[in-house]
Amino acid sequence: MSKHFETNSVRISPSKSSQREHSAPIYLTSSFTFDSAEEARATFADEIEGNIYSRYANPNSSDLIEKVCAAEGTEDGFATASGMAAMFGSIAALLQQGDHVLAARSLFGSTHQLLTRVFPKWGITSTYGDISDYLNWDKLVKPTTKMLFIETPSNPGLEIIDLEWAGKFAAAHNLILVVDNCFASPYLQQPAKWGAHIVTHSATKYIDGQGRVLGGLILGKADLMKEVHFFARHTGPSISPFNAWILAKSMETLGLRMDRHCSNALTVAEYFEGNPELLAVKYPFLKSHPQYEIAKKQMSQGGGVITLDLKGGVQRAQRFIDQLQMISITANLGDSRSIVTHPASTTHSKLSVEERAQVGISDGLVRLSVGLEHYDDIIQDVERAIDLSK
Repeated sequence: MSKHFETNSVRISPSKSSQREHSAPIYLTSSFTFDSAEEARATFADEIEGNIYSRYANPNSSDLIEKVCAAEGTEDGFATASGMAAMFGSIAALLQQGDHVLAARSLFGSTHQLLTRVFPKWGITSTYGDISDYLNWDKLVKPTTKMLFIETPSNPGLEIIDLEWAGKFAAAHNLILVVDNCFASPYLQQPAKWGAHIVTHSATKYIDGQGRVLGGLILGKADLMKEVHFFARHTGPSISPFNAWILAKSMETLGLRMDRHCSNALTVAEYFEGNPELLAVKYPFLKSHPQYEIAKKQMSQGGGVITLDLKGGVQRAQRFIDQLQMISITANLGDSRSIVTHPASTTHSKLSVEERAQVGISDGLVRLSVGLEHYDDIIQDVERAIDLSK
């Protein structure tokens, strides 16, 4: 196929059926038939390719995987029922009891819970590193360290990790580099170019883009993905054919949508930067962002999420949210509609005050996922809420 993201996202599709359809159909079937007992035997033995059971693979999930692998530059993939199933599978499939994960401290709240509460029950431990102090990371590597897990931009603090550094660090210590690329999407950033072995997504976010379905993706090197396929085949986190169909269709418009998300977000961030009622405005492509140069190096645009840190703490943040008229209050992002979230009391509420402080989540911080509305209307809604929340 073409080397261009937009063409691959539109033109990659399953083989046409006898009905000669132009748009891929939905394959709502739990299993697939064989023409003979020998064909069934050979397919189960991996001697010939073919669909067996939708828990293993389905034409719709295969279509989605092919599109996203082409976008990310990865060799293989597996589509899961949710983003967190992808986060879990990317670790559980590749590590053993006694292994150790080195992770960037700034992680999504549920990923933090996996590393600190779920995996320790099975003898997999973890240590956090501070991205402001790369020089000390060598000291954090143990003889049992097998994986480096990062997300960039981080949720919700929008910290940027240098993927070039991460790739070289992982190679030097023989670690599997896993990158959560959800906030950037495959359109803005391709971690595999910088040495990532595994790339994960909550496809629920920008890949869907309209707040309709759940889905996740694990993408990466063929040898590692073989382990992921084995794990997923026998534990069952597979995506439904319908959700996979929705997400594959959504890939056709991802580039168009991300262009608008990014231009709107930059406009909104620039407008509110310096507002006297805000302690800070953070966005990867604002020059004031502490990792602005790194973001410019590895991302084509700054993404669709900004953070506003309101003066007055949690009470001010909640008053601000309650005064919004157009922007939705919900625990999602990447939607066509603008969304506001208060991380300290919702998505990251299970973290302690100290843990939130360590990843830059203050009581007054709100995460704004900038949608596809006209930027003037987004600005007007935010500005009015700031004024009325004083």
